[in-house]
Amino acid sequence: MSNKRKVAVVVTARASYSRIKTALKAIKEHPGLELLLIVTASALLDRYGTAVKYIEDDGFDIVERVFMVLEGENPASMAKTTGIGVLELTTVFGNLRPDIVVTVADRYETMSTAIAASYMNIPLAHIQGGEVSGNIDGKVRHAITKLSDVHLVATEKAKERVIKMGEIPSSVFYTGCPSIDLVEEVYNSPEINFDFFKKYGGVGNNLDLSDAYVVALQHPVTTEFQMAKKQIEESLFALNDLGVPVLWFWPNLDAGADGTSKGIRAFRENIKPLNMHFLKNIDGCDFLRLLYSSKCIVGNSSVGIRECAYLGVPAVNIGSRQLGRDRGGNVMDVGYGRQEIKASVEKCINGGKFPRSIIYGNGNAGIRIAEILATCELRIDKKLTY
Repeated sequence: MSNKRKVAVVVTARASYSRIKTALKAIKEHPGLELLLIVTASALLDRYGTAVKYIEDDGFDIVERVFMVLEGENPASMAKTTGIGVLELTTVFGNLRPDIVVTVADRYETMSTAIAASYMNIPLAHIQGGEVSGNIDGKVRHAITKLSDVHLVATEKAKERVIKMGEIPSSVFYTGCPSIDLVEEVYNSPEINFDFFKKYGGVGNNLDLSDAYVVALQHPVTTEFQMAKKQIEESLFALNDLGVPVLWFWPNLDAGADGTSKGIRAFRENIKPLNMHFLKNIDGCDFLRLLYSSKCIVGNSSVGIRECAYLGVPAVNIGSRQLGRDRGGNVMDVGYGRQEIKASVEKCINGGKFPRSIIYGNGNAGIRIAEILATCELRIDKKLTY
């Protein structure tokens, strides 16, 4: 009989996989741990880039696939998807009997993981708790913190916040963010040594990436979901007016995603921009290489706040989605107006990189996380400190 701790890690989206990949590798290789990898939600869906293919290509064995996403891309479908996830993951955890469950970040689907594990009296570890942002994500993250028993945080400020929320200080570990581990690899070997468009396809002209180009990734804001189509149109027109090559990536499935997607499709079909190429998803390290060689990232993805801080890549952060998140000096916050967006991107194109920031870690978070999971006290009761 094995004495290894069984660690169930639930990956719900392409971003979650990038944020946990090096920790998965470290858990898999740790002599005291057994990895039970569960893939669910948008990570299984083709229209959001089928992240599960990249997971398998990276050599990870998936023990369970959990289909839980309800169509609609509105607040009601998000709530119902969360409920379906609780039902399905409860069955999975009952079958696998893990010693500890790991959930990542602030996606609403991660709430399903947290609820199912907590009610089944399985210790819960949370990666990236204690951070602050706008959108429903901030509420979800803090709620998961209160359900969690082990806290693996990405910044020193996040550690302070989790302890101030009443969590036991000895259960809160500053690890840095596992995504920075990948960034460290790319930082040391940033060359794009492959035919990008041949490898990943997509829709639009094959652009010249040898000179100045921009990466765009803009998600809907759940508290502003009725405005999603208008908001994405402003960004599309701003970047179209600039005329520089733009690699545009598909949004996630939050409420408003249907409006964002319709805005992109309508613009692509009616305006037929010559300077844009649209993609669903690519390998995480290749995405980071693209970012490293770009003039800036535009939109509201946390990659502009987190990974780009380490790469020194300028980020034009649009709107309220990342409001309050710890950030380095590379971020320029703007509203939704196309002229403001255009002017900020022009400034980035004419400027240069920023000094590297280690606000989210220095590249060894995955190994730290695996060691903590192998040695931490497994408990489900809390002695609150407030």
